[in-house]
Amino acid sequence: MKLRKTGRIAIAGLAAVAALTLTACGSDDSDSDSKAASTTSASVAASEEASADLPPVPSAADLNTQLQRALDPSVPNEEKLQMVQGAEADPELPAKLAQFYTDSGATIEVTEVSDFADTLNAKANFKLGDTQNVVDVPFVAEDGVWKVEKTWTCNMLAQAQVQSPACVA
Repeated sequence: MKLRKTGRIAIAGLAAVAALTLTACGSDDSDSDSKAASTTSASVAASEEASADLPPVPSAADLNTQLQRALDPSVPNEEKLQMVQGAEADPELPAKLAQFYTDSGATIEVTEVSDFADTLNAKANFKLGDTQNVVDVPFVAEDGVWKVEKTWTCNMLAQAQVQSPACVA
């Protein structure tokens, strides 16, 4: 499983703390202080660089607008390819999802966004028929934009018994 950048940053931070601790316990050399300082500054630089590559975290309203466009069959599929992770493996993936959404009469509205470094979790009110639930819609940062996570898309299509080459494997 791919570690999230937050996890990698935390691990880098723990490694820096461990290096500082071991340095403090292991030697009285003044050279070890400069090595610890360089390790810490390298970790800080790496975390700042990682966050610089991420697109800005959208508001719930902005994410809702993006999700509605991704699920709208009248929006050209070419535009939606940039909204759904894994669409390059099946260029019809966004259209299949939009068709299921329309055919089922479902509605979805993003109400809250939680930021987890290179992923977002959108809480949304999802209504299908007479049933309404709060669901989590995960988004991933890819190519400088937030995309609906492929796994979520594939799970939605599986419920509709629709297959996609992007969902195999």
